[in-house]
Amino acid sequence: MPEVIFNGPDGRLEGRYHHGKSPNAPLALLLHPHPQHGGTMNNKVVYALYHAFVRRGFSTLRFNFRGVGRSQGKFDNGQGELSDAASALDWMQSFNANASACWVGGFSFGAWIGMQLLMRRPEIDGFVSVAPPANVFDFSFLAPCPSSGLIVHGTNDDLVPEPTVAKLAAKLATQRNIKVRYETIEGANHFFGTHLDALDGMVDSYLAESIVARAPAPPPVAEPELAVALS
Repeated sequence: MPEVIFNGPDGRLEGRYHHGKSPNAPLALLLHPHPQHGGTMNNKVVYALYHAFVRRGFSTLRFNFRGVGRSQGKFDNGQGELSDAASALDWMQSFNANASACWVGGFSFGAWIGMQLLMRRPEIDGFVSVAPPANVFDFSFLAPCPSSGLIVHGTNDDLVPEPTVAKLAAKLATQRNIKVRYETIEGANHFFGTHLDALDGMVDSYLAESIVARAPAPPPVAEPELAVALS
């Protein structure tokens, strides 16, 4: 899990990066919760997401937004953080020119930033959004949502009421040509606490299914020619 430092739009950004073993390993960029409420790349939910993607063979990056940890700059109400995420994706792509897929994942504020990045970068073809703050931030920009993905929320979330996220997920699920899966974890609050194992298992299962579903079809096998017996 090597530490990396890369250039962002407002100074250097600090991250942790795992390079996938496959030469065409898919990419995953993971975004942390609100910087002004203690959010960092070492948040337990982000850490769980990171390892779920690593286990499935992704080249995976989590990083600190501007002004967090050793990342330079200061909080910019989402606009600067979206630029940070775009720079992080650029950095990953510079080392993974042959990546077979590109995913973004985020928790809370990071989910909001991740979904905005999804709209701006057509190469992103999958997402995982954990506890997206649909009661605080406007998600109407997802019109339409360009990629399939997973939304996970806790039924006992006291910061983001579950019905607001269910409404968002239902709206996205009505769109054609994509599939948005909405899963809830019974008893989990906004930070998932003792339910991290359930979250990890849910994300891991979704990634396993998605990798199989999106794998290219094998080339057709030619029928063997019939042997012609010589008389």
